[in-house]
Amino acid sequence: MRDDDLPWLRDLYASTRADELAPIPWPDAAKRAFLDNQFALQHQHYLLHYADADFLAIERGGAPVGRYYLQRAAPDHLIVDVCLLPAERGRGVAAALIGHSQQTAAAQGCGLKLHVQSDNAAAQRLYQRLGFVVIENLQSHLLLRWTQG
Repeated sequence: MRDDDLPWLRDLYASTRADELAPIPWPDAAKRAFLDNQFALQHQHYLLHYADADFLAIERGGAPVGRYYLQRAAPDHLIVDVCLLPAERGRGVAAALIGHSQQTAAAQGCGLKLHVQSDNAAAQRLYQRLGFVVIENLQSHLLLRWTQG
């Protein structure tokens, strides 16, 4: 990723919180300012705590449709974040990326971890289908781990 990716990354982040903010009676400009601030904080956190991660843009037809942040370290690689625009969800993109990460981790003798929001049932189903198991309940999030069979 590059600095000129920040505008579409902000929009991508906003798309992940649209349902959550829909019932809040704020003006659209206030919602957007809040989301932009939250994105900036998240982005700074990722850069600070996962500076050695791969920050990858996912594209379809040359247009950005998501992001995939992966930290490769022993004993477990960490999927820091996988996020797709709503129209791209459920099309197998995340499964393909995670499957590739599983192969890469296994080739290096590593497992793979990720966090998922406790209320994100669709993502939890995907991760469980890919062989991840819950190793810790952190209330708002679950920590999952995959190891090669």
